Amino acid sequence: MSARGLLIRAVETRDAAALADIYNHYVRVSPATFDTDEKTVEERTAWLTRFSSEGPHRCFVACAADGEIEGYCCSHEFRTRPAYAQTVETAIYVRHGRGRRGTGAQLYAALFDALAEARVHRAVAGLVIPNAASVGVHEKAGFRRIGVFSDVGFKFGRYWDVAFYEKPLIFSSV
Repeated sequence: MSARGLLIRAVETRDAAALADIYNHYVRVSPATFDTDEKTVEERTAWLTRFSSEGPHRCFVACAADGEIEGYCCSHEFRTRPAYAQTVETAIYVRHGRGRRGTGAQLYAALFDALAEARVHRAVAGLVIPNAASVGVHEKAGFRRIGVFSDVGFKFGRYWDVAFYEKPLIFSSV
């Protein structure tokens, strides 16, 4: 358990419906994801096969005392070429109405502990801006803004900018 009675644990296949529910809210009402079609439970179940209990590609959930999943975060492949293997891209989503309670910070703390064991060198994240909540959780977790791609996503009848952030991790092969 952690603060607020949240349990942070590795994702399980049984979590697919809750993850789809959390994510689909953002598909419907937010530019935080550039997906425009909601994900089915089957699609989220298949997506979960990208993650493991060790290595650089991980996924964690934050569970309330009643077992409800309040959010999740993950790390996945940044680019396909071998030289990028020690860099991951991260994503984090908190259930609508449950933000600004420290859930994101707790999720990222668990993820970065796991990534240290996996010998990951760098984490990167792309954030659609403006998005004060996402910027806040990333900066609190130690990410720093490194640049902006302007007007790269079109959703809800307009173009959106994406700010890119990076976080150096403990491992270095040098």
